[in-house]
Amino acid sequence: MKNKIEFFLDRDVYSILGLPFDFVSLDDAIDIVGKAIEQEQPCFLSTPNLNFAIATQSDDAFFQSVVESDLSVADGMPLIWVAKLLGIPLPERVAGSTLFDELSKQEGISKKIRVFFFGGQQGVAELAHQKLNETSVAMESCGFYDPGFVFVDEMSDSRIIEQINRCEPDFIVVALGARKGQEWIQKNKEKLNAPVISHLGAVINFVAGNVERAPVVWQRFGMEWLWRIRQEPTLWKRYLFDGFAFLRLLVLNVLPLAIYDRILRRSECFNEACEIELEPKQKVKIKLMGSIHHQTMQQLKQELSIVIEEYEDDVVIECEQLTYVDSAFIATMLLFQRYLNKQGRALVLDNVSSRIIRILRLSSAIKRFTLL
Repeated sequence: MKNKIEFFLDRDVYSILGLPFDFVSLDDAIDIVGKAIEQEQPCFLSTPNLNFAIATQSDDAFFQSVVESDLSVADGMPLIWVAKLLGIPLPERVAGSTLFDELSKQEGISKKIRVFFFGGQQGVAELAHQKLNETSVAMESCGFYDPGFVFVDEMSDSRIIEQINRCEPDFIVVALGARKGQEWIQKNKEKLNAPVISHLGAVINFVAGNVERAPVVWQRFGMEWLWRIRQEPTLWKRYLFDGFAFLRLLVLNVLPLAIYDRILRRSECFNEACEIELEPKQKVKIKLMGSIHHQTMQQLKQELSIVIEEYEDDVVIECEQLTYVDSAFIATMLLFQRYLNKQGRALVLDNVSSRIIRILRLSSAIKRFTLL
C-alpha cells in the first residue's frame, strides 16, 4: 500500500475554478478504483461537476472535501471547456455515472465488487440494490440504507456505521445531495471499512431505473443537464442558478486568466529558471524563484514531500522572486496545505508579487491561502 508521500508525489493535478483535478482518463480512474478495492486501500472519490465548482466558491467545508479526496475527476463538460480555454490538458470528462457503469460491466474479474447504496429518495436504494443484483456481471449489492431527511449527525450514528460495515462493502455509493453527501463522507470515512467511498447522487437513480441516462451525444455536447430537467423538472432552478454563476466566472475570471496566462507564457518570466531552496529554521522556509509550472513540478513535490515527512513546524514559502505559476502549481499547493493541516501545521505565502496575486485571484484560489 502506498503511504501519503507516495500519493502526493504520484498525483498529477491541475486547478480549475479553484478546485484540484487529477490528470486521469476514464480508463485510468477505473484502474485506480479497481486497485484500491483489490488492495483494500482507502480511496475517497470526488466527482466535481459545475454545481460543485459553483457551490465551493462560497462553501469552505464543501471545497475542503474535494481537496481531501484521494481522486478528483472532472464530471461535467463545462469544466472540460474551461480547461481547454486555459490550456489545461485534462484527457476527458470522467463522469461518476460512467465510471460506475464501466466497473459494473467488467468481465473476467475474479471477485465481484460489493456495493452498498446509502441515501436516495424513499425506496430507491432498495430498488437499486435489487436491480444491480439482477443485471451486473461485475458487481453485487451487499446492502442499502435510507436515512431519510435528517441531519448528518443523525445519519452518522454508530449503529448505522456498524450496519454498513457488517455488510463488508468494497464501494459505498452515497446519494444525499452533493454537499450533505460530501459532509457525511468526511465525517465517517475513517470509521467505514469500505476501500472506496463516493457521492454519486445520480447513480442510484440510474441503477434503480427510475431515471434514464442522457444519450451519449447529449453528454458529449454538454446537454445532459437539459435531459435531466426533462426527466426531473425540479432541477431547473439549480441549473439556472449554476448557469448564471458560471457565466459570471467566465467573464470575470476564466477569460481574463486565459488572456493573461498567454501573455505571461510569451514573456521572459515564463522561461526563468526554477530554483527552490529549503531553509529549516524555527519555521520551515521554502524560497521559490523563477517560473514554476507543470514541467518543473516534480522537483517542487520532492522538496514539499521532505517538509511533510521530516519537519514539524509551520511552513513559510518566500515568493518575492517567483515570476510565474500555473494551475498545476496551485493544485499542488492545495494538496500540500492539506497534508500540513492534517499535521496541525500552517502554510503561509510571503512577499507575493502582484503578478502571482492576480494569477491566484483569477484562478479562484486566492482565498484558499494565507498571504503576508
